Amino acid sequence: MDHEQGFTKWEGYVDWRNRSAIKGCHGGVVAASFVLVVEILENLAYLANASNLVLYLSKFMSFSPAASANIVTNFMGTCFLLALLGGFSSDFFSTYYIFIISATIEFMGLLMLTLQACIPSLRPPICASVNRNTPCKEVGGGHKAMLFSGLYLVALGVGGIKGSLPSHGAEQFDENSPQGRRHRSTFFNYYIFCLACGALIAVTFVVWVEDNKGWQWGFGISTVAILSSIAIFLLGSRTYRIKVPTGSPITTIFKVLVEAFSNSLFPKNSIGNVLDTRETPQNTTEISEGEEVHGERTAEIQTEMKDLKFIGRATAKNAAYPSLHCTAKQVQDVKVVVQVVPIFMSTIMLNCCLAQLSTFSVQQAATMNTYIGALKVPPASLPVFPVIFTMILAPVYNHIIIPFARAVTKSEMGITHLQRIGTGLFLSIVAMAVAALVEMKRKRVAEQSGLMNSTEPLPITFLWVALQYLFLGSADLFSLAGLMEFFFTEAPLSMRSLATALSWASLAMGYYLSSVIVSIVNRITGRFQRKPWLYGSNLNHYHLERFYWLMCILSGLNFLHYLLWATRYKYRSTKPDDKRAQDDITPSEA
Repeated sequence: MDHEQGFTKWEGYVDWRNRSAIKGCHGGVVAASFVLVVEILENLAYLANASNLVLYLSKFMSFSPAASANIVTNFMGTCFLLALLGGFSSDFFSTYYIFIISATIEFMGLLMLTLQACIPSLRPPICASVNRNTPCKEVGGGHKAMLFSGLYLVALGVGGIKGSLPSHGAEQFDENSPQGRRHRSTFFNYYIFCLACGALIAVTFVVWVEDNKGWQWGFGISTVAILSSIAIFLLGSRTYRIKVPTGSPITTIFKVLVEAFSNSLFPKNSIGNVLDTRETPQNTTEISEGEEVHGERTAEIQTEMKDLKFIGRATAKNAAYPSLHCTAKQVQDVKVVVQVVPIFMSTIMLNCCLAQLSTFSVQQAATMNTYIGALKVPPASLPVFPVIFTMILAPVYNHIIIPFARAVTKSEMGITHLQRIGTGLFLSIVAMAVAALVEMKRKRVAEQSGLMNSTEPLPITFLWVALQYLFLGSADLFSLAGLMEFFFTEAPLSMRSLATALSWASLAMGYYLSSVIVSIVNRITGRFQRKPWLYGSNLNHYHLERFYWLMCILSGLNFLHYLLWATRYKYRSTKPDDKRAQDDITPSEA
């Protein structure tokens, strides 16, 4: 840190006016608090529509249940996949400006959807069919174009926000002190808590408004919420410290991989040319001057490069293309990214299970008795159960479980990130088994009641479906917070926003995988049976229980795959930021 005029500046950070960020004035708990409030409003705006969208598409846009489910999973998958674009842009520009731009884009998309819901001429006429087996004519033409334009403007905005906001909040804390690192861990836990707060309002109040007052009011509330989030975010501008961008992380990754590939195909000399900073006369002098500081790290880098020999070839002294020559720091950054990829891939199946909460689970509940006493609960409000559980468990986890674990393990983390992610993966297996058993019970009631083809509610409470929501909600709490903190802390400093966005990209790929699995299941079962498992306009004739058992088996296999990689992973982020940055400088660069 530099000292000037009595102030201590944060090195590598600026304020919103691009002036040096000052310790005590920028960053800290107050700055992160603005981010948490913004997240409540942002998630409210997004989830209010996403949680109930499958019913809007089937009832007001006349899509079939399977088509509605695929549209929703594709929409939500796109939202989270675009978080990678948001993370990349945040590392290249800054999290501050990317959030403002993304929130404005989401506002425009919600405004389009609100206008379509308000003006009858912009939407198709409502189809009222008494028989579940009689399909309605799907929306088309300009109505369909306006619907998908609004949805995917929202997706672009949501992706940018998800890719920038968590990193912006985490960057407000000083990682060079134990207290700062503990505060950062607390921030991620309460970020999930705020996600749940926004979701609670969305799946109760806003969903009730959509079902009872009209979708124009639901879209309108979301539009106001995202506009308010922009105002509150700007209100906290004076408190933020903003990381100075250091260039494109994608460029670094691409450069290292291309150079490693080139040196493998066109080696000028033997493999011994891989950079060894101890053997050249020039580097021998430099190491002797700073041997105490860099010697141990140099040996560590050399050992780590042996673990990934292909990437290590990017540091060859006699490179095939000298203009692409990479430093040991750049190679080490890419190596870290490569090592977290298997962990990332292992979480996709969990998020494929989570996709069912927004599709088939809502449609299941819609066929059941949704009354609790005299109160009629909208089916899309089912997520209220895991949301409330998350709001209770998040503070308990942060203030009771973690301190206890730290006392027992005598470690700073207490419970490691990978242990937390593994717990979420295991709970997803239980959730799918429960979902299959509940669907078997629901269909048995429909058959016994003679309501297989009726639109009347089944004489079974929708609270049975709440069980799978409870387990999957718990799995999401453990996995998402663990993933976000894992990627943020393990990633190189120049790639943190992009790495954190991998948490959302895992969600995206899970939603896409859900659509792919549904399509494959229908294609295969359609060949061997008269009718595919998941086809038609009547959910009662689906074989949804078999689909859930399949998801349970796939989740179990995925958990074994995760254990294979998690037990081999070695944490890289045991040092503060300044130490890691210093260690990343090779002796030849010092």
